[in-house]
Formats: sequence, C-alpha cells, structure tokens
Amino acid sequence: MISDDAGRPPLDAARLAAADPDLLPGLHVEVLDAAPSTNALVAERAHEGAAEGLVLVAEHQTAGRGRLDRTWETPPRSALTFSVLLRPTAPTHSWPWLPLLTGYAVAKALRAAGAEAEVKWPNDVLLGQRKVSGILLERVETASGPAAVVGIGINVGMTADELPVPEAVSLAVAGVEVDRTDLLVDVLASLWEAYTTWQEGGDLAGMRLAESYAAACATLGSEVRVDLPSGEVLTGTATGIDPSGRLLVAHDGGRTAVSAGDVVHVRPV
Repeated sequence: MISDDAGRPPLDAARLAAADPDLLPGLHVEVLDAAPSTNALVAERAHEGAAEGLVLVAEHQTAGRGRLDRTWETPPRSALTFSVLLRPTAPTHSWPWLPLLTGYAVAKALRAAGAEAEVKWPNDVLLGQRKVSGILLERVETASGPAAVVGIGINVGMTADELPVPEAVSLAVAGVEVDRTDLLVDVLASLWEAYTTWQEGGDLAGMRLAESYAAACATLGSEVRVDLPSGEVLTGTATGIDPSGRLLVAHDGGRTAVSAGDVVHVRPV
C-alpha cells in the first residue's frame, strides 16, 4: 500500500548544506523529489565523470533495486533512499569489504539513534529478526577507472501497512522516532568514517574493521543455511569473518568460506 506524504516533512536541504564539513568531508548531497532508482542515476553521473562523494537522495523512489533484481516502490517521505558515489583507491581484491563496512556503518548510526540494530551478513541491517535497511553495492567501469555505487534504503516512518514484506520493519513501527535529516547526516558520517579507515588500509586498520563488524554481526555464532547458486545447500555454524570479508561456516566436512557474491541466501536454521 503506497500512501501520500501528508504529515511527513521533507528533508531539510538547508540543514544538509550546512552540515559540519568535518563530518561530511567531500560529500555533495542532492535531494530529488522522485526518482526510479538512485543507484541508476549515480551510475549515470559516474560515467559522466562525477567526483567521489556525490550523494543522491530520493524523497520518493519508484523503482528501487535490490539483490537478485528485486524492485520496490517507497512511500513518499517515509524512508531514506539514497546512493553514494565512491572511487576507491584500495586494491580491487579488497572491494568485497565495501558492502560489509556499509552495513556496519548504517547499524552503528541506527544504534546511536536508539535502535537495537544488528547486521545480518553480509549487509542487511536488522531490528530483531526483521529487516530495517537494505544495501546494494554496484561496481561501475568509467573512463577514469572503476567506481562503486553504494545504495542504501532505510525504513524510517513507514506504517505496518506500508512495509513491503512481513519480514520488514521500520523505525517507527519499532517505536524509534528520528528526524530523517539528522539520521541522513549521521549515516553518511558513519559511512565516511568506515570508508576512510578501510581506504587507509594496513593490517591494523583491516583487523579493527573486521573486529568491529564481527561485534555488530548477528549472524556469527548462529546455525545457518546457505543457499548457493548451484542449488547446493550448506548448513553449519557461522563462526567468523575472514580477512576478505567472507563468512566462515563450520560443518561436518570442515569449514567453508563463502563470499557475498557467491550466495543466494543466508538464513538462520
């Protein structure tokens, strides 16, 4: 059920423009009344030569995209739906960490806002067992080198009737009241901090990121079922995250590392 935006205030563009530059260094935020997919728009801008730090936010996203080509429409002014353009200089073999650090950054900002948020590997953000935020990261080849488009959707003010699936939840339904403009600034600041740490690289920075992510990840320590594209199913205990960001699953035959790009679903048993 898609409602209008009655009673839902718009994002405050003036406050976004006046945000502390030390919190959002190099970020340029543009707010759109409506857009089919912010990821698609940012990818277009990347091909046109846009610099790192472009952020496009849609008050009403009409054809949002997720993993496995899922699409959805977001009720106007009920969520935060935005995409960020990054041009990492870190080696491409370490790029699998990007979706993980994004999920960690979103969960960290939501916890600061009063929500008991956790990460489900690799990057869904949960309140309890229900999804409050989804993330889609896409690599884009441009004339100036590869770029990453980080799409983030956070259910903020949706009512129970507006949630897309029973497994979803919003901050409002969970009883967490936030100002969307403040939350957007906090999420972007958290993302930029995690991204900068990752960019700096080095064993110590990587170890700290892995430890911080593991502490926020609800998947670890639980029995999981991993559905693979081949149709095979792997069941076991999620025991850790390896240096490449892969989930380590212990089972009767030993231990297997699975990457986000190589799984269809990871579910609790």
